[in-house]
This record gives sequence, structure tokens and C-alpha cells, in this order.
Amino acid sequence: MHRFYTDPARSSGDLVFLAEEDARHALSVLRLKAGQAVEVFLEGQRYDAEITSADRDGVCVKLLSQLPSTEAALSVTLYQGLPKSDKMDFIVQKAVELGVTRIVPVIMSRCVVKLNPKDASHKLERWRKIAREAGKQCGRCITPEITEPCTLSSLPSLPAFPDVNIVPWEESEGHGPLAFSRSHPGLSSLGILIGPEGGIDRDEIAVLNQSGFIPVTLGKRILRTETAGLAAVASLMALYGEME
Repeated sequence: MHRFYTDPARSSGDLVFLAEEDARHALSVLRLKAGQAVEVFLEGQRYDAEITSADRDGVCVKLLSQLPSTEAALSVTLYQGLPKSDKMDFIVQKAVELGVTRIVPVIMSRCVVKLNPKDASHKLERWRKIAREAGKQCGRCITPEITEPCTLSSLPSLPAFPDVNIVPWEESEGHGPLAFSRSHPGLSSLGILIGPEGGIDRDEIAVLNQSGFIPVTLGKRILRTETAGLAAVASLMALYGEME
């Protein structure tokens, strides 16, 4: 089943138009026509739909029935220390598939990559496109937010700061995802901060502690930055019942 995002500004009752980019793809690549069944996302909801018209004016669909939401009850924000090369592309794609609500790139002392404003704008645009495509592919009802890169000290002042935040750290012992979930039942929002390739230094851990971040362990093995966040998200989603 082909999945598409819609344009809320062009919706009227049960008739809606596909978003411009999706409409071009449906027409030029998929060659879809009136009468064909599709799945669409409108304002955080998922619907079975049928194409009613497809031409140069756009692709109009009729909403047939609302489908169950694919969104997790636990809203997870991934604070990712900026990695080098194209690792962030991979992290964004897989984190979206696992169900995160928001990804915040974080500039930390051991980050190898140094972004100038032009590079940051280009990369942010790319990450948002990856998030959009990943969300559509895996059936997310929303496109997770990718924020502009920020510094470690500015995290607490960001909008929608989660109720509880953790920081996996190789020097933390005895308090992993299972122990954390047992001590924090019924969470509605959770933040997970992952360091870059060089890890997190003690001064940064001190800053994070002051901001309420709880150090946890992900086991005896040291994970790469592109593995650690995904392992943390997957394990906590499972422990909070989001993979049943």
C-alpha cells in the first residue's frame, strides 16, 4: 500500500489533496490514477483512502476509514551528540522507525564535526527529509521533529523538555534500562542523551546531573554512538510496552 502525507490547508470534509511533493511522486513515479487505494496521513491520523482525481492540479483522495494510530504512548526525545560523516543520516532514519517523537542534534566537547551556519542549514534540511521519508515508509502518523543543533547547556531551556531524562554513560554501573523502567513506571515523555564518538567527559556529566539527567548503563560493552541511541530507544520502547 502506498502511503502519502496530505495538505491540511486543502482539505474539505472527507476530500483532501496530497502534499505537493507526494503528489508529484504519485503522478510522475508511481503513475497512480483515480480509483486506486492508498493510505494517507492527515493531522496526526492515518486513513484508508481512494484517489478521486490525479492531474496537473494535484492528487485528490477521499478518506474512507480511520486506521489505528501507530504512535507510541511514550514520547521519546533523542538528544544526539553530533557524529561525523553520514552517521547522523542513519541515526535519524532508524530512530524514526523505532518511534521517537523528536531528535535534537547536540554540540558537545568531543564532537569531531564543526558546523558552520551554511553546513548546519544544509544538514538540517537533509535530516528532515530523511525523517519524513522514514516516517512515511514505516507508517508513522506524524513526522518526528528534527530541531536545529544546540549546545549541552541549552537543553533544559528547549520547548517540550521531557518529564525524565537519562544519559547512557560507559562509567555508569548497576542501573540499566530495566532498573530505570521499574523505578519510573507510567512515563509519558522521556529524553535520552547520547554522546558523540569520543563519548561524554566528566564535566559534561556534571552539567547533565545539574539539569536532572540520570546516568544509566547499557551493559558491559561500549557501544558506538550510532548504536547506543538506537539500543536505548529500542530497549526502553520494549520495556514500556510499545513493542507488544
